[in-house]
Amino acid sequence: MSLKIILIMLALSGVGGIVLGYVLRVLIGLAQRGSIELEIKQKMLQAKEQAAKIIADAEFRGEVVETERLAPVEEREEKVAAREERVASREEFLDSRQRDLDEKEVEVRAREQQAVHARAAAEKLTAERSKELAKVANLSEDKAREELFSQIERAYEEAILLRLQKLEAHGRERLEDKARAILTSTIHRLGNAVNAEVMSLSVALPSEELKGKIIGKEGRNIKAFERATGVDVIIDDSPEKITLSSFDPLRRAVAKIALEKLIADGRIQPAKIEETVEKTRAEVAEIVKQKGEAAAYEAGVIGLDPKLTALLGRLHFRTSYGQNVLTHSIEMAHIAGMLAGELGADAAVARTGALLHDIGKAVDHEVQGTHVEIGRRILEKFGIDQRIIQAMQSHHEEHPYETPEAVIVQVADAISGGRPGARRDTVDRYLERLGDLERLASTFPGVEKVYAIAAGREIRIFVNPGKVSDLAMHALARDIAKRIQEELKYPGEIKVNIIRENRVVEFAR
Repeated sequence: MSLKIILIMLALSGVGGIVLGYVLRVLIGLAQRGSIELEIKQKMLQAKEQAAKIIADAEFRGEVVETERLAPVEEREEKVAAREERVASREEFLDSRQRDLDEKEVEVRAREQQAVHARAAAEKLTAERSKELAKVANLSEDKAREELFSQIERAYEEAILLRLQKLEAHGRERLEDKARAILTSTIHRLGNAVNAEVMSLSVALPSEELKGKIIGKEGRNIKAFERATGVDVIIDDSPEKITLSSFDPLRRAVAKIALEKLIADGRIQPAKIEETVEKTRAEVAEIVKQKGEAAAYEAGVIGLDPKLTALLGRLHFRTSYGQNVLTHSIEMAHIAGMLAGELGADAAVARTGALLHDIGKAVDHEVQGTHVEIGRRILEKFGIDQRIIQAMQSHHEEHPYETPEAVIVQVADAISGGRPGARRDTVDRYLERLGDLERLASTFPGVEKVYAIAAGREIRIFVNPGKVSDLAMHALARDIAKRIQEELKYPGEIKVNIIRENRVVEFAR
């Protein structure tokens, strides 16, 4: 019994334990479920809060982005609006300007029509006046036209004069500036000093006793010397000096050198004279050859025939207005070469033409004709280029200027011969030239006083203001310059300067 009860109790206790365990399990599950739900709710709450935060942040950023995106659009809209406003304003201005232009065009056309009518009326009046003048003065239409033009010229003389002076001054200034620049550059590049040189015809003697020795017994020594050299020996009262005279500068040079050698040697007799003269002639011939070669080399001219070079060397013993002709020719070659380089001409032709321009002077005492014509024949004989002959033949204006090099050679000759100190003339010829200038200018009507100044290179003319007007001064200056060119011979250039002075005197009492 008790065992049954025990078993029953055990069974009940087992069932109760099972039930209790189930209940506990259920309770524990319920408890765990409640905590999980709570945790889930918390997490859901946190998620909602985070989602709200993210949404708020996103909305803020979206607003910022939208603001940034819309800002340039608004700025562009403002610029477009401002531009449209400016365009509208400009269109209004252009419309206003167009209206003004249209009004001015109408006005100009009206004035043009008025001018046409006025011109027609003036021409009609002019024609009527010409007819009236012809009737009154019994003149033809051509004569009446000339009279009308004369009246207009007198009425507008001042305006015409001012216009002429302006045009003349403008053109002269441009040409003078260009020419001055070229000539200044050329002369500065040359820069040689030129002194007047005269070939002396006198031989100094150590003592007066030598004159008798030179004359010799019955004049045989002097006769032998004159026969050997071809010069005249002049022995006068001049103390300790003998003069040699000859038209040939080479002979004068041979005689001078030979006589100086005889005086130094002391043995003066016919045989010694002939021997000394022959030796001197050979020495001078060698000097001539060397001078010619040196001149061609210095001038930069090559390929000349040796005989032509020897003729060129003879110019060393020739002078013109006190200037050594060979030195003058070398200087001209340098000037012509530089001018040709500046002006784009053939420098070789210009240099050669300048160097050989006076070659005729080497034999002009032996051959008939001017030194220019003689020089042309010499150069043609030696087969010189025709361009060189054309360049040299115009330096005294005997032939027309056929090439630019011909003008350059003439200008180089004027520069070399016209520089101060380059040449000198006798006092008589100088005074004669000045007198001719003053007399020629005094023959023109209206001229009161004439003064030649600056060594005859400028002439100043004072005119009567009542007889010569400002407009007539230009014609008077041209006429005087033309007469000087046609009637007078002179080196270089002469400046004609006309002065017209008005004086008004009044007294206050």
